Amino acid sequence: MLYRKMGKTGDELSVLGFGCMRLPQKRGQPGSGGAIDEERATRQIRYAIDQGINYVDTAMTYHNGKSEPFLASALGAGYREKVKLATKLPPFWVKNQGDMDRLLDSQLDRLKTDRIDYYLLHGLNGFFWKRMVELDALDFMDKAKRNGRIRHAGFSFHGDRDSFKTIIDSYDWDFCQIQYNFLDQQYQAGTEGLKYAAARGIGVVIMEPLRGGTLTKKISGLESIWDQSDKKRTPAEWALRWVWNHPEVTVVLSGMNEEKHIEENIRIASEAYPESLSEKELDLLSRAEETYRRLMKAGCTGCRYCMPCPSGVDIPGSFEQYNRLKVFGDTMMAWFWYLSMASGTSSGATSLASMCKECGKCMEMCPQHLPIPDLLKDVAKEFEKWWLKPAIWAFNQFSTILRRGTIKNSRRLKDKGGRVSR
Repeated sequence: MLYRKMGKTGDELSVLGFGCMRLPQKRGQPGSGGAIDEERATRQIRYAIDQGINYVDTAMTYHNGKSEPFLASALGAGYREKVKLATKLPPFWVKNQGDMDRLLDSQLDRLKTDRIDYYLLHGLNGFFWKRMVELDALDFMDKAKRNGRIRHAGFSFHGDRDSFKTIIDSYDWDFCQIQYNFLDQQYQAGTEGLKYAAARGIGVVIMEPLRGGTLTKKISGLESIWDQSDKKRTPAEWALRWVWNHPEVTVVLSGMNEEKHIEENIRIASEAYPESLSEKELDLLSRAEETYRRLMKAGCTGCRYCMPCPSGVDIPGSFEQYNRLKVFGDTMMAWFWYLSMASGTSSGATSLASMCKECGKCMEMCPQHLPIPDLLKDVAKEFEKWWLKPAIWAFNQFSTILRRGTIKNSRRLKDKGGRVSR
């Protein structure tokens, strides 16, 4: 296992981190409901730690709120002290600063620990950043660091590049977390954001290096490109090596749930030195990116020159989910993110592809010269079925129930005299 220094924190972290958003589930077992296969997932996490992984990432909302409690059990038997533990505060659940304290206390209890090593504001964009500033979230982070509940403060990001820079420049962050892979070089923070953060001494954790596993699938035309390399690699290795080739990257998270994938990723992580890919190999990756772009239903690069839309459509987000569904077959995540946009959860305002008024301003700005209004009609036809509104209602209800249950549990802990001793 290779290690890199996490920015200004001084921690030597494994270049491969274990992400706990896609743990193995008990599929097909009566009454399981897709619950975490705790026995198998525990074996996987402990094996990964034994092989040198020392960064484990989760969040309050993963696995419908079950990821954190499971991880507390998996990190028993001395494994908690072998890793740096990361989890996240969900801004979409915060109504006031008191909620932040209550949620953090609940997380400490759920994780059965007395401190969070790496604590993130979850999924920031321009809207949620503004809300966090108004609620003095930065003051909350400072206090939580001073009283030892968290060690290092950071944020994960799902917004535009300008918002990313604004957030980076607004606080003395220890680290940040961004989506990055060879298809997403301009998407959200992108390469520019990666370099911007690293230049300021901020450690960078990468999520979605394989785009939820979609970059590992067999795609027509790709095998002939990979075959031209002197070194034979799987699609997963090509994608991971591309991310690790960037010296600005500290940790790459992988949501591993298959034993063979864990073994493969650990092997790759022992060889993935920065700037180790040759010019020929980088050229092959560029050609692979071009192949993916040609196959996409909407050839959007995520540059966001078309934004903001006067009608309130998240144009790049709509195309991202359309491609995720139609090209990569990642149905669950495509629907999750479209519902998030449609309900206003991700940005504070409803964003539907059907809201397009065909004003044409987006096409004037698009470097790819895409027929954006026509493509948005295709997106609306795919996602906006008759049952979309009931689905949005259910989506919001479930989120509300999960939030209230978590905060209620935190208040119960307070009534009993504060956090339980560890």
